[in-house]
Parts: sequence; C-alpha cells; structure tokens
Amino acid sequence: MKNLIGLSLVTAYLLLSGCSKDDESERFKLLTTPVWTSESILANGVEPAGSWVFLKQFSGDAKFNKDGTGTFGSYTGQWRFNEDETEITIITSTVPLPIITDIVVLTSQSLQITTTINNPLNPSESADVSMTFKAK
Repeated sequence: MKNLIGLSLVTAYLLLSGCSKDDESERFKLLTTPVWTSESILANGVEPAGSWVFLKQFSGDAKFNKDGTGTFGSYTGQWRFNEDETEITIITSTVPLPIITDIVVLTSQSLQITTTINNPLNPSESADVSMTFKAK
C-alpha cells in the first residue's frame, strides 16, 4: 500500500511539473519577451485624426505580460491569443469593445497587426487599422 501511495505521489509530481515555462509556444515567447515601441499607426492608410484620434493613444510602448495583462501605449488591460495564435484580442476599459487584431508579422524584432475597428464615438463608422512596432 505504501508503494502505491509513493508511486501515486511521484506520478502526480511528474504530471504537475510537466507543465512548465518550457510549454510556452514560440509565438508566445516572441510576443511577451520584448517591450514593443510603436513605429506607425494608420487608420484607412493615414495617421489617425478627428474622431479617430483615440488610436494615437496606442502610440508609445506596448508590453504583453505573460499573465495576460499588458500596457498598450496609454492603455492598460488584458490580452489573449486565439487558439492558433494568429490573432491577439486586446481588452481595455477605455475602449468599449474588445479589439481583435490579425498578426501580420511577429518576429523577435518586429510586430505588425491589423484590424477593422468601429469608432467608439460613431459606431456606424469603421476603419482599417494597421499598427507596426519594433522591439525596444
């Protein structure tokens, strides 16, 4: 009986210790390792202006923390990958709806994301948004 309990404890330890940081995907590591500095933010191909000026607040540094929290320029909130890690969803209390972005480029030095977003000030108005970042 003691051997069975000991074997069960060893098995449980091995199963639990198998879920380590080494289980992080390459894309997760690429996204969460650097601080990203914005290079450009475009709405419909031009710098955000008018009622789209809120997008400029994404300028500056972005940090995707491993715990799913982050800072995105002036915003703070949560982020998550979709199942196949081709999209990032950003949720912040400042913008009323989640922002679901497509990852165009993700390397150790470059991040480019695109999305179509509705204007919080005029929900019937949308824009195609492109953001590029470089590792700091």
